[in-house]
Amino acid sequence: MFELLRRNNQSLRSEVYDLVFNRGGSWRMEEAQMKKVLVNEGKKTSGKMSCDKEENSSLGRKIYLDYNATTPLSPEVIQTVTEAMHEAWGNPSSSYIEEATFVPVSKATVQVEVDDIISAVRPTTCLVSIMLANNETGVIMPISELSQQIQALNRKRMASGLPRILVHTDAAQMIGKGRVDVQELGVDYLTIVGHKFYAPRIGALYVRGPGITTPLHPMLFGGGQERNFRPGTENTPMIAGLGKAAELVNKYCEVYEAHMRKVRDYLEERLEAVFEEQGIHFNCRLKGTRRLCNTCNFSILGSGLQGRLVLSRCKTLLASVGAACHSEEVDQPSSILLSSGIPYSVAQNALRLSVGRSTSKEDVDLIVEDLKQAVAQLQETRFS
Repeated sequence: MFELLRRNNQSLRSEVYDLVFNRGGSWRMEEAQMKKVLVNEGKKTSGKMSCDKEENSSLGRKIYLDYNATTPLSPEVIQTVTEAMHEAWGNPSSSYIEEATFVPVSKATVQVEVDDIISAVRPTTCLVSIMLANNETGVIMPISELSQQIQALNRKRMASGLPRILVHTDAAQMIGKGRVDVQELGVDYLTIVGHKFYAPRIGALYVRGPGITTPLHPMLFGGGQERNFRPGTENTPMIAGLGKAAELVNKYCEVYEAHMRKVRDYLEERLEAVFEEQGIHFNCRLKGTRRLCNTCNFSILGSGLQGRLVLSRCKTLLASVGAACHSEEVDQPSSILLSSGIPYSVAQNALRLSVGRSTSKEDVDLIVEDLKQAVAQLQETRFS
């Protein structure tokens, strides 16, 4: 860095100094490179300038005290940036850069297989995230087994100096429909979504030993609420509602589950009976695969019977063809079903029906009849 100093407006032509930032936060002139050009009444004199304290003081030593404005880079940071410029210069948004590894589900079980996840682990892997139960298919994933395998792998990795792998599961669909025990699951993080189990639209995150055993960093900054993990005044009524809903689930989960399973099974029996001749395919009812107690994903076979068209003709049934978060993909069948090995022509006809705590067998009879008339109307329109 060069600083141009002007002195004696008329007599001094120019002075150029090399400046070096020292550890004390001050600016000093490098003696080996420092020269002073003096102009005095048209006569030029040059000489070497000593850097003792007295001379520095007379020259006005610079002391930087604007650290709130900006700070210099520490040597360690400079080294890291330099390494990144040499080794990580690719565009991180490009498709060939892998921010994550995606493991497909097995077409035989529609589950993510533990062995496939372990095989996908790399030296840089630090987190495995997987749904506890899929929201479209209702298939329950083998989280406990996965956690046990990851724990065994972590012991080997830590002995080799590699980072520990953390496990996260999204339990949004499972809570209220089946037993959820973080100790049995063995996860480090677990996501809770209130409006999936009769609570307000508020969520929670379980963390095993936040900030101690398991790292947790805030995404937002501000106040010190929620132990500095999330700023903002807590929404007390919604939190109370979530707590009450969780209390009810903890107390009556077996009752809720038994009722929903009974109604769901009756629904599938009625669908089979009514659409057997037409042709019906239960997309995720596979032997040996555990499902949510309330979820039925099926396709009524035949041309022109896409799920959305069938629902549009229903007068009683209110349902969806898949996840609401993907509802903008109007003309595309579920990517979840396609990746599960369901043929395109079957997947595009899919409907997802999920029963609740108050759904009755009488309700099932009504909606199955509704589906029957909707399919008949579509077929009549097609052949007329």
